[in-house]
Amino acid sequence: MNGEVKPKRKTTTSSAVKARYNKKTYCMIAAYLPKELAADFKAKCAERGIPQSQIIKQAVEKFLEEN
Repeated sequence: MNGEVKPKRKTTTSSAVKARYNKKTYCMIAAYLPKELAADFKAKCAERGIPQSQIIKQAVEKFLEEN
């Protein structure tokens, strides 16, 4: 090459590709909770900037370790 530096190409991943990956890698677990409990949970997560899924994942991991 002649020493030219080419800018990196900006790439995007399609929603379909992300959806296929998520379907292959993850499993959704749903739960019915009292509305007030769910609202408090969502508000606390938002207040602290913590993803709801992170809290649920930690709770499941703790449960599995203890049982």
